Amino acid sequence: MVVQLMVANKIQQIPVVDEHRHVFGLHLWNEITKPPARQNLMVIMAGGMGTRLRPCTENCPKPLLPVAGKPMLEHIIERAKLEGFSHFVLAIHYLGNMIEDFFGSGDRLQVRIDYLREQSPLGTAGALGLLDPRPDASFVVTNGDVMTDIRYGELLDFHIRHGASATMAVRVHEWQHPFGVVQIDGVEIVGFEEKPIARSHINAGVYALDPSALGVLSANGHCDMPTLFERLQAKAKRTVAYPMHEPWLDVGRPDDLITANGRHA
Repeated sequence: MVVQLMVANKIQQIPVVDEHRHVFGLHLWNEITKPPARQNLMVIMAGGMGTRLRPCTENCPKPLLPVAGKPMLEHIIERAKLEGFSHFVLAIHYLGNMIEDFFGSGDRLQVRIDYLREQSPLGTAGALGLLDPRPDASFVVTNGDVMTDIRYGELLDFHIRHGASATMAVRVHEWQHPFGVVQIDGVEIVGFEEKPIARSHINAGVYALDPSALGVLSANGHCDMPTLFERLQAKAKRTVAYPMHEPWLDVGRPDDLITANGRHA
């Protein structure tokens, strides 16, 4: 009721009064809408070499490239922090010392940050095999170059609610054929479709995993996320898709970096 009053009247404070109409408290929007603290871990894959972004990444790891004055990685951490996440693990390899020097233990951002140091590139999932100790609850994993407004907490809740071993956030991707398509049967023309639109679901690079999913990984073994899902499916473990609709951008090319800076200007 209090939140509805604030929204209806576009105010952020409502006084609390007694039966004599004396003020003895105050409802604050920031406190009422503050998300509950989540003890769940969030792992961010930040070890890639960013070869498609060269020369920008020759002397700077991709997750440290600035978007609106802040490294991409900092945007991800702050976004998750708003949803109650406070413990992060960064998987680092290429120029990882720069990432570690910049973020340290996370004190500046008022979070806890630990590191998984890959001795060689382990893929988009392989570094999870280095987690020690393993998480004791479901956790979120995201690529360090994915800029999105996805609700990490909602993804995690969806994953738990469906009793999944692994959950993948997916987006609908539309592609329009540049030409009119001719439908034929043998040599007979049976129809036409003018520049049809194809729709498919793509991997958004954000996941939720049950700790048991780590059982299909080996320490220092290379593994990409699709392979991890395939291994779980081979063991008859449940893997589900989380449909997301929020803004999303995989910053893999120079044009993507320009787009990301335009969105966050």
